[in-house]
Amino acid sequence: MSTPFGERIAAGYHSALEGELLHTEQSSFQKIDVYEHAYFGRVLTLDDLIQTTEQDEFCYHEMLVHPSLASREAVDRVLIIGGGDGGTLRHALMHVANEAVMCEIDEAVVRVSRDLLPAIAGQAFDDARTKLVIDDGAAFVARCKDAFDAIIVDSTDPIGAAAVLIAPEFYEACRNALKPDGVIVAQTGSPYYQPDEFRKAVANMSTVFGTVEPYVGIVPTYPGVLWSYTVATDGVAVSSSSPEEIRERLEARGIATRYYTPELHAGAFAVPAFVSALADTARVSPVSRG
Repeated sequence: MSTPFGERIAAGYHSALEGELLHTEQSSFQKIDVYEHAYFGRVLTLDDLIQTTEQDEFCYHEMLVHPSLASREAVDRVLIIGGGDGGTLRHALMHVANEAVMCEIDEAVVRVSRDLLPAIAGQAFDDARTKLVIDDGAAFVARCKDAFDAIIVDSTDPIGAAAVLIAPEFYEACRNALKPDGVIVAQTGSPYYQPDEFRKAVANMSTVFGTVEPYVGIVPTYPGVLWSYTVATDGVAVSSSSPEEIRERLEARGIATRYYTPELHAGAFAVPAFVSALADTARVSPVSRG
C-alpha cells in the first residue's frame, strides 16, 4: 500500500514522496521509518526527515567523505560521528589503513539500516578495521587526544540530541582529537533553505580552526538539491590538492567513484556567490590558544 511521506521545507512548501512503509519504530531518540519507493528504492527517514535512499546515497556519501580523505597522503585512523546507516563508514574504509571508529548515539538506526538497507553499508560493519561505538559523539570525542587523521560528522539536522554537534565546544574537542594535519568535515545543510545552520557551522568552526572551507554538491532527495559541506583544518587546506594528486591517491587506494572525481575536487569549492557571501559573513578569527 502506497503511503505519502516527506517533510516541510519552508513555509507553504512541502516535499513529498509515496512509497510502501516497511518498518516504523520509536527509539529512545527519534522515530525511524523505512519506505520502499518505486524510483529511489529503500528510503530511511528519521523524525520524518529523509536521511538517505538507495538510489542517491552515493551523491551524499562520496562528497562527505572523499574530498577530505583523498586530500591526505595517508589516512590511518578516522572517526565518524553519526552515520548510522553505514554509508559514510563504507566510503571511509576505502581510504583507512588501520581503523575507522564509528560513534553513533542510536543503536536502533544501525540495526534497522543493517536489516533493511544493507546495500548502503555493504560489508563495512563486518570489516576488521571497523570499531562501532554506541555513545554520544560529543562526549566520545572529548575523551580523545591527537588520535585521528580525520573526523567526519554525519549527523542529522542540529536539533535535539544533535544540537551539540555544531557548538564551538564540540569543534574545539574535535581539534584536540585530531593529529596536527587532521581534518574535520561536516554536512552543513542546505545553504538556500537552511542558511542559519550553514552560517552557524562556518562561524563556530572558524573560531577554532585556521582554515575553514565550505563546498557543495547535489543530493536529489535533500531540500533544495544543492547541499553544503564544510571542512576545517589547521594543516594543509583540503582544496589545495591538485587533480593529479587526487587521481594518484584514488588509484593507489583502488577507489572507484560515481560522483566525486579529481576534477570535481577543486570545482566543489567554487561555490555559488550566495553561498560564498554566507560563509564570508559568518567567518571569525580563531581564538588565541597561547
